Amino acid sequence: MSEARIKSVQCMSPAGLHQMSYKEWGDPANPRVLVCVHGVTRVGDDFDSLARALAGHYRVVAPDVVGRGRSGRLANPQLYRVPQYVSDMVTLIARITGGNGIDGVDWFGTSMGGLIGLALASLPGTPVRKLVLNDIGPTLDPAALLRIGDYIGQELRFPTFDAAARFVREVSQSFGEHTEEEWRKLAADVLRQEPDGQWVRHYDMGLALPFRSATPESTRADEAMLWAAYDAIACPTLLVRGEHSDLLSRATAASMAARGPRATLVEIANVGHAPTFIHDDQIAIARQFLIGT
Repeated sequence: MSEARIKSVQCMSPAGLHQMSYKEWGDPANPRVLVCVHGVTRVGDDFDSLARALAGHYRVVAPDVVGRGRSGRLANPQLYRVPQYVSDMVTLIARITGGNGIDGVDWFGTSMGGLIGLALASLPGTPVRKLVLNDIGPTLDPAALLRIGDYIGQELRFPTFDAAARFVREVSQSFGEHTEEEWRKLAADVLRQEPDGQWVRHYDMGLALPFRSATPESTRADEAMLWAAYDAIACPTLLVRGEHSDLLSRATAASMAARGPRATLVEIANVGHAPTFIHDDQIAIARQFLIGT
């Protein structure tokens, strides 16, 4: 069962109902479930390599968070925030575990997906048993957030796939070294062709609104809430940091290793934000933590 199945689940926001698409690998009856959640402008397809590597042990589920990829869009873009994403993941987990005698899931979250996992793992009665945080923590570099917000809000159109793919590669250099084939897949996963033949990015441009409405005061309040959530986590936690990450500082990573769940810290050389977990050496890090030898 190395090929993914594409499914969807209906979720709810204060603005109404929306569909969340997800990919699923492995035996659908397997009680061991791994949920993999992507970064802010990425999709569940990012985990194709990791999922295939772990599908013999897990049923792997990778959603497109609302507003991205195959999933629906929110009527109110100000709701593109972690609380809404956590609510959607609770609905997803109820769908994939309900009636199967499954009492929890393991979680792999890259960047935004890590923040969603962090928040979910902090809740009383959380279903999260093991948590992987890929290059993310409660303290986020303001300059990096500004860079991400600017990037998200650019409504760009490209005449050809190759032109669009070059753009995706240029803005994703911090992912580290990849082959030409890997770069093309990383681009193809987040591009779609319009009826007029133009190529655009796959997500709702409204994702930029919460970034634009952030203030220094709201950012400090968010950071305090995230640290409180992190300190409430009790499950085994792995923190992965890209050596050159501009979003997760070494100081923040060190604090995360010393407080809360006292995450096991692994730093990946020659990578910024964020490791893609496409390559065998990175996949081995996740396998060791989640499954062991």
